[in-house]
Amino acid sequence: MDIKGIVSRLEKTDPGAIDRVSGENEITLNFNDFNKAMQTLHDDKSLCFDMLVDIVAIDRIDRMPQSHRFDLVYILLCSKDFSRLLVRLAAGEDNEVPSVSSIWASADWAEREVYDLMGITFSGHPNLRRILTWKNFEGHPLRKDFPLEGKDFDQQFDTTSIEDY
Repeated sequence: MDIKGIVSRLEKTDPGAIDRVSGENEITLNFNDFNKAMQTLHDDKSLCFDMLVDIVAIDRIDRMPQSHRFDLVYILLCSKDFSRLLVRLAAGEDNEVPSVSSIWASADWAEREVYDLMGITFSGHPNLRRILTWKNFEGHPLRKDFPLEGKDFDQQFDTTSIEDY
């Protein structure tokens, strides 16, 4: 289905959910309508985006304080016609983004990765904990304000201080 058909279908079921349409396959959703619109994209038989390929987080600290710090981009795939849709959502540092792991099981690890590396929290996630760094790691290494050399780079690293899960 083309972007006009997707927008038309979403506007019928969730009026006002779409904030912006960009290019051939990207929509930006309003934060308050996000979960309902994502459920529609998955459940509606004419849309049928039955696979979440990945979640990408972008740190847009350069836009602050005028706008939200983060952009989340959900990459969806329809296995019926292999069409892809990019769903963008703006989120602030203090926003808890609704988890879509109850809609797409593949969101479980993707949301954990975004949480671990960028510090974006997801409400309703069944097991939101770090996935790539250790339990007592301080900070989120893919944020633009994270020190380039890491924290305390000038000190000897003590491997015994790592708390494992």
